[in-house]
Amino acid sequence: MTPIVRAGHVWAVARIALGWVFLWAFLDKLLGLGFATPGERSWLNGGSPTTGFLKGAADGPLGGLYGALAGHWWVDVLFMAGLLGVGAALILGVGMRIAAGAGTVMLVMMWGAALPIATNPFLDDHLVYAIVLIGLAAGDAGDTWGLGRRWAEVTAGSPVLR
Repeated sequence: MTPIVRAGHVWAVARIALGWVFLWAFLDKLLGLGFATPGERSWLNGGSPTTGFLKGAADGPLGGLYGALAGHWWVDVLFMAGLLGVGAALILGVGMRIAAGAGTVMLVMMWGAALPIATNPFLDDHLVYAIVLIGLAAGDAGDTWGLGRRWAEVTAGSPVLR
């Protein structure tokens, strides 16, 4: 096994793991599995998947923006669609460029809502995940243990869909 093959496998595992982070957040908020979201606050029970986090940003420098977004149905729909779409794309290895773009926007917005960061003056896991997402898309990580190559054939006329 060459180092390039091993690196491809490591990036495939990273891709699938990060996809699971997004997909798990979707499932927990949808169903209220009791991890980050109690059952009574699940989206299916009428809870808002964004309100708690965004209202918690009130003391940060972008608190006004995030407070204004909290609890709107369209913000909830976009957030949940993003979690599901990015998670599924990463796990399947398809649409990596769109997933990286959407996931990076979501993660940077979550980073902004978490400001000021208590453990580091600038960097946290949201930005690290965003960097990894961009690297996964740039490195065609969906080709190893994913449907990336087949997806590339289907979307050959549109590289942005790769």
